[in-house]
Amino acid sequence: MEFKYLKYEVSDGILLLTLNQPEVMNAVNAGTCAELTAAFDYADNDDSVRVIIVTGEGRAFCAGANLSDSGNKDSFHGRFTGQEDTAARRDDGGVVCLRIYDMKKPVIAAINGPAVGFGITLTLPMDVRIAVKGAKMGFVFARRGIILDGAATWFLPRLVGMGTAAEWVYSGRVFSAQEAYDKRLVSELVEPEELIPRAREIAAGIANNSSAISVALCRQMMWKMLGADHPMEAHILESRALNWIYGEKDVQEGVASFLEKRPARFPMKTSTDMPGFYPWWQERPFRP
Repeated sequence: MEFKYLKYEVSDGILLLTLNQPEVMNAVNAGTCAELTAAFDYADNDDSVRVIIVTGEGRAFCAGANLSDSGNKDSFHGRFTGQEDTAARRDDGGVVCLRIYDMKKPVIAAINGPAVGFGITLTLPMDVRIAVKGAKMGFVFARRGIILDGAATWFLPRLVGMGTAAEWVYSGRVFSAQEAYDKRLVSELVEPEELIPRAREIAAGIANNSSAISVALCRQMMWKMLGADHPMEAHILESRALNWIYGEKDVQEGVASFLEKRPARFPMKTSTDMPGFYPWWQERPFRP
């Protein structure tokens, strides 16, 4: 695929998706968000892509929304109504993050430098976040008189707890990658030259060894169960999935490869072989 604001590169089952406006520290506009949504749509339907890595070109991961490009037709200026209106247009960043949330493929954030505003909320629905040791992060919205975007009011407290989320968001301060690691926002800190190789190592461990169907179902079951009221909901869903999956070819191959002491060659594809009940969360109407 060709993009104006992104680089899209697939090799060995791994998509490296790079925010590609280094001259503005990869700050995004509405066009970037549209391209991100399109890229995730395309990758989710492409069986040659097993895992996605998201990173930034140059010295920054993403400096948030580009607030200085008012002359650009893709600018955020004028995108909202300026009045309370339940029918107002949706947050572009939220559209991207909800698309990531519904992905069948795992997504890894490789945070190569500053990640502030949407630059950090973009990573919250991703499955793994690793960062270079010198990266800075910040939920700086309150210091601009605005609020969190990207559905972060749902994601962030679930990832780091309400206390940490509240202090970061209310103060709007920029904090270090070490603090992000200490408070479990990121899972690893690496040297800059190690970032993409380490992200690829994690991605390859998934792509080369795991059933695409199993990963897709487990990913969605874990994410969707974050909002469940009782573990019984998880039990019912897991039982439904297990009743289906035990009759499928990937399980037969997984067992055979174990008994024969060889790498598995899973035949099923997420584009064509997901169960009939997927996506199960659309069976009932969304209630805000």
